[in-house]
Amino acid sequence: MPKPGKTPVQLLGEPKERMKLAPLRQDRAVRTRALVVVAAAELFAERGFRGTSVKDVADRAEVTKGAVYFHFPDKETLASAVVESHYDRRTEVLEDLLVERLSPLDTVVVLLDRMAIAFRDDPVIQGGARLQNERTFIQANLPEPFVGWTDLLTALLHDAAKAGQLRSGADPAALARSFVAAFFGVQHISDRLHGRTDIAERWAETRDLLLRAACG
Repeated sequence: MPKPGKTPVQLLGEPKERMKLAPLRQDRAVRTRALVVVAAAELFAERGFRGTSVKDVADRAEVTKGAVYFHFPDKETLASAVVESHYDRRTEVLEDLLVERLSPLDTVVVLLDRMAIAFRDDPVIQGGARLQNERTFIQANLPEPFVGWTDLLTALLHDAAKAGQLRSGADPAALARSFVAAFFGVQHISDRLHGRTDIAERWAETRDLLLRAACG
């Protein structure tokens, strides 16, 4: 059952602990931090956590190592910041979608379609996803993956059932688990085989099969 009293954004979840960083009072510092996070995300997506050094990140961002260490005391903290930004990006996708006030089932469909594009095009989404896959190598308190997605889709699909959008007898929780497993399976296979260039097409195929099962 969906968790009572929580908004869709709360169900999707955020990292357990946001990093405690010194206040950034200057625009230059804010811009530098953002550049470093994106550069790190790109490199983590390309090379993984163990294949990326702080110097690599500094070189990609075109800043000094000292500038990186000013914001992030070690590589683990930098990895945490990339994962945090990954979660922020997916929350932004959801918040933009909620403004459109779609039906519950359409919200599920459009949200996952847009996330497929984000996995294809957004280096922060890509870097955060690889870091989650490599979490056993990272000495940091990263959030548990997939749980927020399952909670959110379960709630939306319960609403879809109440609105008569699902076939009679469909189990919203089981459907939510199936959507999450299918989506992340598709993105992983697309990444490994084609660098996610075909993720939108492969997800559309899988999504349509799931919708037939869900709606009859």
